[in-house]
Amino acid sequence: MRSLDLDSLRIFRAVVETGGITPAAAQLGRVQSNITTRIRQLEERLGTSLFRRERNRLILSEDGARLLTYAERLLLLADEAELAMKPGGLRGTLRIGALESTTAARLPPLLAAFHGAYPDVHVDLVTGDTATLLQRVARFELEAAFVSEPFDAEGFETQPAFSERLALIAPKSMPPLRGPEDLRGRTMIAFETGCSYRRIFEAWLAEAQVQPARVMELASYHAIFACVVAGAGIGIMPHAVIESLRAEDQVQLNELPPTFGHVQTHLVWRSLQPSGPLKALQTMLASRPGAA
Repeated sequence: MRSLDLDSLRIFRAVVETGGITPAAAQLGRVQSNITTRIRQLEERLGTSLFRRERNRLILSEDGARLLTYAERLLLLADEAELAMKPGGLRGTLRIGALESTTAARLPPLLAAFHGAYPDVHVDLVTGDTATLLQRVARFELEAAFVSEPFDAEGFETQPAFSERLALIAPKSMPPLRGPEDLRGRTMIAFETGCSYRRIFEAWLAEAQVQPARVMELASYHAIFACVVAGAGIGIMPHAVIESLRAEDQVQLNELPPTFGHVQTHLVWRSLQPSGPLKALQTMLASRPGAA
């Protein structure tokens, strides 16, 4: 039986990433008929439909999603094997994810040092919340990601990365907070439900049987901070982010109890042999001054 070829898997992945035959052909520099033929041949070989069409976009079927997981793994290993055979230092692309807070406040010096040591490795960094990043690592869309506690580590390898101290930020016009009861009926300003820090905020309130009046979901720390300053509600974020904004005097800072306010950021990856670039990042992360 003829094995699946890597070229077909790359074409399949391109169609998934771009959502259609035409953009995939443009991305790969091929004619559309070639992409269509290769996808049809792949479906015939596997005996299943890999896509369904919705509003001029190709959407993965259940079998297509299953194949994508294997395709990402095979293509990653193929790229690593090719790089391992080349002389010289590390090369290639390291696709990683990180929380927005980690990207803004923790990663710049680490990535600058990594680039200085391995200039031929391109770091492709994407941001997201903990839940989304874990899903993308599980699907092999990312090789690793920096995520925050609490999270389910089953199926992942983990490495402690950064220790964070969380703070509640409130408008300066608001009376000093004495405890979670003072937030009863107020507005919580946070990321969407996949955010670890939001889960900590909600757990702290739930322990005191306090419910916020509503949750205002925003997509960036800058937006959360600005809304708190304007008096729209209460937010939560790491001290490192507040310091990076250089605006500590614009809000009221309130410490959380250590069981809620002290959290660990971890680097996570699938329980497989990491690539050379990821191993290098792990070593650099562990050896830096003040490593967690």
